[in-house]
Amino acid sequence: MDLGLKGKKAIICAGSKGLGRGCAEALAAAGVDLVLNARTASTLEETAEAIRAAHGVNVQTVACDITTEEGRAEVLAALPNPDILVNNAGGPPPGLWSDWEIEDFEKALHANMLTPIMLMKNTLPHMIDRGWGRIVNITSQSVKAPIPVLGLSNSARAGLTGYVAGTARQVAQHGVTINNLLPGIHATDRALALDGGVVKTEGITMDEAKARRQAAIPARRYGTSEEFGAACAFLCSVHAGFIVGQNILHDGGGVNATI
Repeated sequence: MDLGLKGKKAIICAGSKGLGRGCAEALAAAGVDLVLNARTASTLEETAEAIRAAHGVNVQTVACDITTEEGRAEVLAALPNPDILVNNAGGPPPGLWSDWEIEDFEKALHANMLTPIMLMKNTLPHMIDRGWGRIVNITSQSVKAPIPVLGLSNSARAGLTGYVAGTARQVAQHGVTINNLLPGIHATDRALALDGGVVKTEGITMDEAKARRQAAIPARRYGTSEEFGAACAFLCSVHAGFIVGQNILHDGGGVNATI
């Protein structure tokens, strides 16, 4: 399927690896030029060079912390008027309700709620003026079914979801869509970190921790960044203009819900 995106320009946050890279690869395959952001310059440039070689698109890199005002300014200076924005940032650490102080919540809210909101605030006017735009926020399946040990993530991502629910419906008339893509467990560094936490707390092996979590997924496996990226690229395509303000699970059936 031709996604109708050739020649478009996109900002991909946290795009050097994992789900962010999956989105970058899929959009590049559709002919989209990219501004990739991540914190580690060497990893970021390695990813950019691989994408350039594979897809022949222009890829610019901005190594910075997107959760800071300075980092966001750097990325927006590189591409102030993107056609596509993919918001993404690493999730907060797991723990128990008793572990977290106000500073922990402030950090989580800033990274996983306020940062994407500020990026949307800065890019939406250009999209509205152009009469076309796509924003995809990578959130979490915890928005649909809270994960007890991810209370910081549950809180921040729920706040972002509420913001998108209202804002998406205000800008849709201008040809701009905002949707959230909710990953379950994918074979990324984040999954390894969470599996490692189970290993530490329960004294089991990494293979045992992974097998236990896979058994709880109807698909009986972890998702891949390629599958996730393809879903993101479709939401950014010309075919998805009537999908507005939705929270789309990409979790192998992990969330057990009818609606």
